[in-house]
Amino acid sequence: MLVTTVQGCKTAKIPEVKNDDITTIKLIQVNDVYEIAPLSGGQYGGMARVAHISDSIKKQFPNSYLVMAGDFLNPSLLGTLKVDGKRVKGKQMIEVMNAMEFDLATFGNHEFDLKESELQERLNESDFEWVSANVFQKKGDNIKSFYRVKNGDSIRIPETIFYDIEIGEEYPLRLGFYSVTVDSNPVDYVYYADYSLEARSAYTSLQQSKSDIIIGLTHLAIEEDILVAEDLLETDLIMGGHEHVNMMVPAGNTFVAKADANAKTIYVHTLTYNKKTEQITRTSQLVDINDKVPSLPRVKAIVDKWENILNTEIKQVIDNPDEIIYTTKVPLDATDKTGRSTQSNLGAFFTEAMAKGFDAPTELAFVNGGSFRLDDKLEGDVTSIDIFRVLPFGGNVQRVEMTGALLKEILSYGESRAGTGAYLQRYNLSKSENGDWLALSKPIENTKIYTVALSDFLLKGFDIPFLTEKNPGVKSVYIPKATEPASDIRKAIIEYMKTL
Repeated sequence: MLVTTVQGCKTAKIPEVKNDDITTIKLIQVNDVYEIAPLSGGQYGGMARVAHISDSIKKQFPNSYLVMAGDFLNPSLLGTLKVDGKRVKGKQMIEVMNAMEFDLATFGNHEFDLKESELQERLNESDFEWVSANVFQKKGDNIKSFYRVKNGDSIRIPETIFYDIEIGEEYPLRLGFYSVTVDSNPVDYVYYADYSLEARSAYTSLQQSKSDIIIGLTHLAIEEDILVAEDLLETDLIMGGHEHVNMMVPAGNTFVAKADANAKTIYVHTLTYNKKTEQITRTSQLVDINDKVPSLPRVKAIVDKWENILNTEIKQVIDNPDEIIYTTKVPLDATDKTGRSTQSNLGAFFTEAMAKGFDAPTELAFVNGGSFRLDDKLEGDVTSIDIFRVLPFGGNVQRVEMTGALLKEILSYGESRAGTGAYLQRYNLSKSENGDWLALSKPIENTKIYTVALSDFLLKGFDIPFLTEKNPGVKSVYIPKATEPASDIRKAIIEYMKTL
């Protein structure tokens, strides 16, 4: 029998019953962490701070497990940099997580942003366990489990994993985990099995192995987590990710818990097992990770090493990466889902900055939503480095003269690609109620020439195949001088924000 209580944010310490008949298990839950260092000028987040809390708990309670519910290898600004000739691509996160002594992780959809060889390197570097019931490695028609190579041995990533906890009885207390991942990032080398069917299969396996406590470690949309909980009624807790905002949602006979992205918060779940009554009680606390939380020195040293690498690169473009350039009262939405499907406040902000980044500004602009790589929201104080985190790949902004006919074709193509990186965020470009494209609130004329600011990436035809300098609808292309903010899209946005 499971009894549940939920407590609010503020502290990581939970009162314990001191009794030989009581066994305490701590589950420290982290999810959707892209940055190893604190954000917003050090106000929140930071894996060294999480490490301090985890280390403190593990010293007091030996049956404690630090777990990651997916999305941690990508995206990040650090991940785009080259060190020793190779893209970092999550190497910094694995090094930090190893130092934090993580126990268990599962895949999020963003792990598969990496090339197959890059992901394999990260798996091999991991000192912690992985678990997954529904994502498999695909090579042609051959489908098999992902694996890690340690000391020359290939270790298959299992569908379930369990830990036996000694309780002074003939049989230990068995804590079992199953895991499934959302299929939102299809790539050639990954096969996604049905999350619902595979969750049930893994859950049944844990029951057959006589797990006393069954935990879901998932990376699904909350609606999918709820369906899993309603189907697998003896699940004691689902620790999930993907939404980026904290929640504790009742579902089935349990709850789905998700912490905030980038370790703004973590969840600490306390399970107590009473040997006499065989009753399990769960208490959950959402813990703020802010500048009041100390950092664990051994982890902070690794974070600082990587941040020094990052700052050296950034200072080639801007002098002060940590300068506060803007304070927003409304969160600026840089999440993938929004940027690739609807017009966002961040997209409007950035495209206006692009248009005004020239000595001779224009009044129209667009950029592909896929160029926004933060998959989070900017809140409160915005620093220069935050803009680099949203737009890690940089590139310049070009001022292009094109026909109205081509402009309409581009806008229609971008709209048709909603849900992908080719969807366009726009400035002063909209649609009328009857579906006509408008520039500055006036119908776009096919033969008229319009001046539009757009990223150099788009003009190479990568997301919109027909958008190149060779298209007859392109009449001229202006490449900004090095002294103009538009010479780097991030500089254009930073300089614009400073004027507000």
